[in-house]
Amino acid sequence: MANPFIGYIGTYTKGESKGIYKFTLDTEKKELSEAKVAAELDNPTYVAISKDNQNLYSVVKDGNSGGLAVFSIDEQTGDLQSINQQVTEGPSPCHVSVNKANHFVVTANYHRGTIEAYLLNEDKSANPAASVAEHTGSGPNLERQEKPHAHYSGFTPDEKYVVAVDLGIDQIITYSCDQGVLKKVSSLSVKPGSGPRHIVFHPNGKFAYVMTELSNEVIVLSYNADEGSFQELQYIPAIPEDFAENSQGSAIHISSDGKFVYAANRGHDSIAVFKVENDGGKLEFVEWTSTGGHWPRDFVLDPTERFVIATNQESSNAVLFERDPETGKLTRLPSEISVPDPVCVKFLHQG
Repeated sequence: MANPFIGYIGTYTKGESKGIYKFTLDTEKKELSEAKVAAELDNPTYVAISKDNQNLYSVVKDGNSGGLAVFSIDEQTGDLQSINQQVTEGPSPCHVSVNKANHFVVTANYHRGTIEAYLLNEDKSANPAASVAEHTGSGPNLERQEKPHAHYSGFTPDEKYVVAVDLGIDQIITYSCDQGVLKKVSSLSVKPGSGPRHIVFHPNGKFAYVMTELSNEVIVLSYNADEGSFQELQYIPAIPEDFAENSQGSAIHISSDGKFVYAANRGHDSIAVFKVENDGGKLEFVEWTSTGGHWPRDFVLDPTERFVIATNQESSNAVLFERDPETGKLTRLPSEISVPDPVCVKFLHQG
């Protein structure tokens, strides 16, 4: 396995940030390298990397328009080269995913309350959106749920369906997507006012875990792969019950062995560690770890899964942790780097 590993950080460019940043993790030295600009563009807050490491896809803001930006990746250096962009008038998306075959991309747009599907050409340039699914409704939180707010779009493990998570209407929505045409096949309404944000699947494909932004909980769901449908199994708090200050759930990830789920809290400024029980059907709380900064927007397990990097948006830093694969616990290491207004963090895939 190559070392050091190349990673990317998406950012908000409202301050000093220039766009997407590149860094490396040396797992032998247990050190992060200085972050350097890999591509200059506005608000590339979320990125996705193709399984073959040939391309990086980013959400992008372009003046009063927003959409998708496509880059090729130099696998030796990690340098990015722009291929093309597809933008339309209005706010930019907040999330992007690419399928394993690297020919189909989906984005979620928080402000528009939509999911967009893009088909890619052979050179990986993106065509205009093949279809746009528009959500409807609202939730009980008048400030945050006055209308739909799609926060996540990605693929089911078998890639038969596209899954959307909508914070504004408290729903998990499943779409079929033949030839890029999104068609709703199922939806699950979760606890009103919980504000679901992101979802991650257990490696066995039978369960999924949703991080809620407004209620700071993890929802355990069973997943029916034939029908693309979900059922609620468990709600478990991601912050202490006596924490009274503002906290908003952000990212959720799972170890590839399916043994531990990790969820980040902005405000409590922590990563909650959960042990997976019953082959995935239940979570048990293990511990909280401070993220070493303020407002952790995302984090990532490195390719060895012996390390975790947390990106703290308001303190503009990325912090390195060592992960115990037996207990799931995280230990902060003395390595961190400065990155202005970081949001999403991703590594090139290994193997």
